[in-house]
Amino acid sequence: MSSPSRSAAPIAVIGAGPHGLSALAYLRAAGLPTLAFGRPLDFWRETMPAGMILRSSPRASNIDEPSGKLRLKYFWAEQGRDSGEIRFVDIADFIDYGQWFQRRVVPDLDTRMVARVERRGGEFLLTLADGEQLAAGRVVVAAGLRPFAAVPPVFAGLPRELVSHTSESPDLAGFAGRSAAVIGGGQSALESAALLSEAGARVQVLVREREIWWLTFGWFGKDGPVLPPPAPPVAPGAEPARPSWRIRRGLYWHGAPTEVGPRFLDWIGAAPDVCRRLPRGVRAPLTYKCVRAAGAHWLPDRLREVDIALHTAVRRAQARDGRVELELEDGSRRAFDHVFLGTGYRIDVRRYPFLAPELAAELRVRAGSPVLATGFESSIPGLHFTGALAAESFGPAMRFVVGTCYTGPALTQALLGQRRPLFRWAFDSPRRTPLPGVDTSEPKPPAGAGQPPAQELPGEGQSRAGIAPVEDAEVPGSRVEAQHAQRQSGPLAG
Repeated sequence: MSSPSRSAAPIAVIGAGPHGLSALAYLRAAGLPTLAFGRPLDFWRETMPAGMILRSSPRASNIDEPSGKLRLKYFWAEQGRDSGEIRFVDIADFIDYGQWFQRRVVPDLDTRMVARVERRGGEFLLTLADGEQLAAGRVVVAAGLRPFAAVPPVFAGLPRELVSHTSESPDLAGFAGRSAAVIGGGQSALESAALLSEAGARVQVLVREREIWWLTFGWFGKDGPVLPPPAPPVAPGAEPARPSWRIRRGLYWHGAPTEVGPRFLDWIGAAPDVCRRLPRGVRAPLTYKCVRAAGAHWLPDRLREVDIALHTAVRRAQARDGRVELELEDGSRRAFDHVFLGTGYRIDVRRYPFLAPELAAELRVRAGSPVLATGFESSIPGLHFTGALAAESFGPAMRFVVGTCYTGPALTQALLGQRRPLFRWAFDSPRRTPLPGVDTSEPKPPAGAGQPPAQELPGEGQSRAGIAPVEDAEVPGSRVEAQHAQRQSGPLAG
């Protein structure tokens, strides 16, 4: 096919989170004209509570780009820090890393918000928040999960000063001495409870299920303890325990570097091309098991002073005397100064406020997510979706930073019209071959870089050639600093 991406109209990328930045890095390295919109990692900065730690390890938290020279270890090296001594990625670190990455790859990032995307003839018309209009040959949406925070109906209508989603509570230090309920049994709920407790709040976690899944430990609760037992103390000066003979010989299960999902399933989830070809009746349960509510292995020790109630659902919630009164299914009532909803996200792509209604109505959607083909292309030719909204089609790795190792290469190769490999992992590998026609030198911010010029829009009676869908060509083969320091140097359970 003739490459529509090489026409005068640029490719517009909406969103400057990990997937958007990775896509821009690859597209620009391939020489494709781009327009970049968004504020770097604004979702992370504005929704993640201070002190939060990424669930993934440093090796699974790199934003991918062609040169391999913008990994976390290089960012830390510039700061004079030894990456080998860093065991966890603090949210503040990751945001700084994302901004460092953006300055090198997309120094001309336009931080104006895109207010509307619609079609005009064979192109897309983007209207920005200040009223300026630009044309784009293709649009890549990497706008994240912000509009999709799930609020259970029982809490709908309650004032935000009493009830908030965990994504709306970046500063928890102001809750010292207050009582708080946290609803949910996943990472967001459990870590918010830990941070609240460490800030001096009186916390109770209410979990609907009978058990909690702790990564590396398994299920706990039901008829036993809610938390895994603490690791035995190590005597000062004692020699570390010698690894078992199986570990010394490498005779143990090597999990996928994506760190997404349980044994065996993690490797399937790490192969988006395989996930896309699975019947939905297989792919949907696979994705659920890989991304189901779970707590990181380093959280239990931070929750030993927190009351966690399992098999507890809220029947009714109401504001009374400046507090929130909860009526539970067993008929009991409890009152709290604030309720935090760690209830996840419910994706519905049609709720993106910038999608024109006629465009949203035309999208083919499954379970709220756009149905995507090769190159993350939706049912509307030229409109692509990456990140978490691609998980329904490409599997669980798309919900995590590590998925950028697939996003950038797959998108760019499709837009270049290149025949793509049958199989590509969603993690970094030293054996990964560079993409043809993609510059693998380390990005250097150009002097005086600016946005590509706005394209002249076709008149009402004019249009450019229509955008052809990407061909599905395949070839086989080929509080605080002290707490942070303590977590980085503390024992690693599991």
